Amino acid sequence: MKRPDYVTAERLHHFISEAFKEDVRDGDHSTLGSVPANLQDDAHLLVKEDCTLAGIDLAVEIFKFYDSDLEIEILMNDGDTAKVGDVALRVKGSARSILTSERLVLNCIQRMSGIATYAREMVERVKGTNVKILDTRKTTPNFRMCEKWAVAIGGAQNHRYGLYDMVMLKDNHNDYAGGITKAVHSVKNYLNSVDKKLQIEVETRNLDEVKEALSTDLVDVIMLDNMSLEQMKEAVQFINGRCKTEASGGITLETIRAVAETGVNYISSGAIIHSAPNKDLSLKAIK
Repeated sequence: MKRPDYVTAERLHHFISEAFKEDVRDGDHSTLGSVPANLQDDAHLLVKEDCTLAGIDLAVEIFKFYDSDLEIEILMNDGDTAKVGDVALRVKGSARSILTSERLVLNCIQRMSGIATYAREMVERVKGTNVKILDTRKTTPNFRMCEKWAVAIGGAQNHRYGLYDMVMLKDNHNDYAGGITKAVHSVKNYLNSVDKKLQIEVETRNLDEVKEALSTDLVDVIMLDNMSLEQMKEAVQFINGRCKTEASGGITLETIRAVAETGVNYISSGAIIHSAPNKDLSLKAIK
């Protein structure tokens, strides 16, 4: 599948480079001490747990970054449904290079496949409704690109990537600013002064705050945070399409269908990333 716009060559190079610095430093001494320098061999990526695959594209980048002479045969792609026993790819070349790259490749694929699987399950749970499933910024520092990439592979959508590409006024912003109205007008003036056109989203905790946010006539999305199903239904009816609505707060696989049926446009979930269990895959030498 097509890479998201934020997965750039520059970001990939930086991420992979720093990951190898963290892991290898002055050498993979286990491999250097045990494996002959001229040994050529191959290995395959074995699926040991059913999942939605994610990280295959990244694995190729990692192998090629470490040793451009490695030959990779892709047998399954990102987004494919993988079953126990499937072989997702084969890699052939320097045995030393394969061994030194192995853990970084597996760490990424296992984590990303877990997130993609969880994302796909969430999307499946709301099938038949018009709601879109979003992730959040509750990501692992310096691993956000891969985690959000996995969400997209799983069929959900990425919310803002960072603090710079959308305005989200949460309760602390509003409390510090002196209320929702003051916060929204202050942000609008700021955006005009710096000539930026960004969407504005406001977090609300009750119907009174929903009404206040809507009355500014400047808000693109109203977040309904930690509200009951009844409160969300009431808020959606009151807003009546005048801006988009997003449900948020502790939403899991077990609760997501009921939330979708309140009529909100979006459901954002931190769990889609932070609660997704890693999937079991391994890189095995072919004998």
